[in-house]
Amino acid sequence: MENFRLEDYKITKPIKLSDYATEIDWDWKDDKKEEELDKLRNKLSEWQDVMYAHNRYGVLIGLQGMDTSGKDSLIREVFKEFNPRGVVVHSFKTPNSTELEHDYLWRHYLALPEKGKFAVFNRTHYENLLVTRVHPEYILNENLPGIEKVEDITPQFWENRYEQINNFEKHISQNGTIVMKFFFYMSKDEQKKRLLKRLEQTEHQWKFSAGDLKERERWDDYMKYYEEIMNKSSNENAPWYIIPSDDKEMARYLVAKIMWEELQKFSIDEPQLSEKDKANFELYKQQLR
Repeated sequence: MENFRLEDYKITKPIKLSDYATEIDWDWKDDKKEEELDKLRNKLSEWQDVMYAHNRYGVLIGLQGMDTSGKDSLIREVFKEFNPRGVVVHSFKTPNSTELEHDYLWRHYLALPEKGKFAVFNRTHYENLLVTRVHPEYILNENLPGIEKVEDITPQFWENRYEQINNFEKHISQNGTIVMKFFFYMSKDEQKKRLLKRLEQTEHQWKFSAGDLKERERWDDYMKYYEEIMNKSSNENAPWYIIPSDDKEMARYLVAKIMWEELQKFSIDEPQLSEKDKANFELYKQQLR
């Protein structure tokens, strides 16, 4: 029996991450999870086709989570039935030299979805309030006025950045981009298991990076800033959802289910032929014959 309630995952008031579980206790076998996900991804694919014809909205899906939390495999599994032209994935890594010659949001504006399409940000503009908080020295690479050393980065600097990102999301949502942001909440113990799997199984070793272990040492800092991010930037324009992610299959189902439920709130229909065209159907048929 399905126990899904949107309000269990959507952030609408201040939260503490420690109040949330990293795994949900539904009595679903793996076959059941796959079956339910398959139903949803087919419906989402059909909805995207209609949205493309409607040509008024695009959808931005933001994915954030610690290394090994399942973002890559979720993209592959949730969007596998989409028309390949209907979804574009962007993985934002360390800014390159060209990107650093612009403001930090520039590369994210360039990657926004066209009308009728989905864009998936695998890591998002929130890296600028996450990794840079854990490693504030990265801000120095942006060559910002008045920021010569780490000590120049004041609390007000971060408040300004929150305001800028909230305004960015408000602007794009008011201009037809539907925004949903998902945090993959995984336990530290589960990450250890997944990192060990990468080391022990030959086919997964290419995924391993020693940098993952270095960032793992800062786990508590990352959780503190994730909590702050969700508390300061979840709103009706661009809500955050916490996804229990110790079970990858269930996490995929939850993301697809939330997407489907939220997208139903928008009035999106296939365009209709004009009454003149409908009245001339027989004439058009004769012309073709």
